[in-house]
Amino acid sequence: MAENDSYPSLLSRGLHARADWIEKSEMVKFKEELRTFQVSCATLYNIFLKKGLIHEDPYKQEARISELEVPDASGFSEAERVEQLSIRLSNYDNQLDFLVNFYQFNIEFLSLDRIKRILGLIRFIDWPHLSMDSPFPMTKAVTELTLSAKNGLDSMTTSLFNESLSKVSRTTGTIMTHLKTLSDYQRESYKFDLRATLTSDMKAEEVTLGSIKKRFGSAMPGRVFYPDLVEEVIKEDYSDDGPALREKVLKNLEVVEAKPKLEKPQISFKQILIDGLQVIGNTGTTMLEISPKIDENEEMISNRKKTVWQKLRQCIQQIMGREPDPVVLPLKYMDNVRGTSVQERVNYSTFRAELNKRIRVLTSYTSRGPAAQKLASMGEEQLTQILDRLIRDVQNTHRILGAMDDYFKAEATDVERDKVKGIKPELATIKNAIIRANQIRHEYSARKEEEEQMKKLGIAPGV
Repeated sequence: MAENDSYPSLLSRGLHARADWIEKSEMVKFKEELRTFQVSCATLYNIFLKKGLIHEDPYKQEARISELEVPDASGFSEAERVEQLSIRLSNYDNQLDFLVNFYQFNIEFLSLDRIKRILGLIRFIDWPHLSMDSPFPMTKAVTELTLSAKNGLDSMTTSLFNESLSKVSRTTGTIMTHLKTLSDYQRESYKFDLRATLTSDMKAEEVTLGSIKKRFGSAMPGRVFYPDLVEEVIKEDYSDDGPALREKVLKNLEVVEAKPKLEKPQISFKQILIDGLQVIGNTGTTMLEISPKIDENEEMISNRKKTVWQKLRQCIQQIMGREPDPVVLPLKYMDNVRGTSVQERVNYSTFRAELNKRIRVLTSYTSRGPAAQKLASMGEEQLTQILDRLIRDVQNTHRILGAMDDYFKAEATDVERDKVKGIKPELATIKNAIIRANQIRHEYSARKEEEEQMKKLGIAPGV
């Protein structure tokens, strides 16, 4: 391989530069696209649940994931349809959540095997090509779900539904591009290791697929044997087409420096904050849907627990126009910061009054709300304070509503259990809105910090 003496060093430099570019430039974009994909899929999943098109998986919260696994995508009978879709989409939602929140986004962690797993998860449903004629059972079934889900939605939910469908379709393409970039790098890195560990010490006539396979296990323990990549090494290093193939590899590894743009569009920092306010404001509509459900649950549980004397006393209070005795619910929830269980006694009447007030405030910040026009006249500091406050308020309300939902289900008798109105889909919608609003808030902070750094360096914004 005298003619190839310089290739390993050129390949090493090319891989190093490529890895540095991926880590610094592409990895953050890749994770952000995956997060958008996951949030959009979660929104669609929760709308399917809310519409009753699928059932909530009772084991969803108990699922323990140690590594990504693509859900079952095989066909199923019409009789199994709802059950299979409920289980598979619940698993899909969990797997995407695990990918975005627990996977490490760096070159070392994202091996060829893990890239293949992510690819399988993204391809589980062919979102860009939803069709009743799809040859893929899950894509065809989800197409039916989307068509059914659109019927009877209010305008706001319809907008959210269509936006989520658009985002999940758009991000599929960009995610596939990132996966190819990662895969191309990892393939060449694997081939580099193969050369350094095995073929560099072998004579040309000894380098065959069979001989490499025999030595592979002891030379590269713990690594997966990829016959196609071994064949590529043999062709690149020992065939007549080798020089051209090696040149192509090095060219593909080159990092093309992006040409500096003379002008950048001015960033509207106020609009970023207004977008965040509108996202968190939309939770008011979801809370409005929750209100009658928890009222029915509270009335059912409380009436059953009241003694005859308490019911008589309540009647007398109503006749005399007096306020009824307060109903205090002993709620439990997990403090995620401290990692401990917390107990809190909540006066239901007080909470409901605060919830109604919060709904009015939140809905006023939606795109059609009365406060929408006032936002444009506010300063960034004032908008930031309002957004921070609303996010905290919604987080607190979400926590209490979640604990209340658990309380009603735990207190219900066997006869009452089917009558309890669950609010898990609505809670998931609120949680997704909190996540998105926080993302927008962090995006605002990051861009403001970038602008300040540019000013310190004497670079005018927009240049």
